[in-house]
Amino acid sequence: MKLTLRILGVLVCGILLLLIRANEETLFYDPLLEFFKMDYKILPLPEMDFFALGLNVAYRYFLNTVISIAILWLVFWNRGIVKLSTLIYIVLFFVFFAVFMVIIYTSKGTGDQLVLFYVRRFLIQPIFLLILLPAFYFQRLKTR
Repeated sequence: MKLTLRILGVLVCGILLLLIRANEETLFYDPLLEFFKMDYKILPLPEMDFFALGLNVAYRYFLNTVISIAILWLVFWNRGIVKLSTLIYIVLFFVFFAVFMVIIYTSKGTGDQLVLFYVRRFLIQPIFLLILLPAFYFQRLKTR
């Protein structure tokens, strides 16, 4: 594939990630969005539908993952990287989602909101792309 098409593809995928972020309040059920804009360190968690929240967080992670893997494919053009990235995304989803749901279910008051904030951040933002992209780049440089 031509380099210009690959760059255009990365730009389109980047715009898609930005659109997901910009429209998060209308696309996804997440009462924690507004909660974390307030003084969440002293407030108890808001009332929420745990099933809907979990489903929407998983859906958002899936969308971010598909776009992120597309970016990795367009940048490196390597099936091995795509396979490894997919495996990493799957494993990290199960780990972080389990921790997220345990924190949501067991939260009794204040104190654990900061942990919830960061675990949730890993699930709803394409942070793993920001980690994997330079990691694969430097690995590629090292093996040349």
